[in-house]
Amino acid sequence: MSGYEYELHHLRSAELRREADRQRLVRAAVQSRRAARREEAARRAADDEAHSRRPRWFRAPRAA
Repeated sequence: MSGYEYELHHLRSAELRREADRQRLVRAAVQSRRAARREEAARRAADDEAHSRRPRWFRAPRAA
């Protein structure tokens, strides 16, 4: 392997590492946004249920 090929190998390797780091950061950001949305949805559902004036009754389907 010549010095030129060796240098290309190191450049490509560094590029792949940077890309992997960027993808890892993107996945972490997406995961964090999803967790925040789930928490917000759970809080809203709890608030909605707590403030509901009528109880939730099971409603059987109507016969045809």
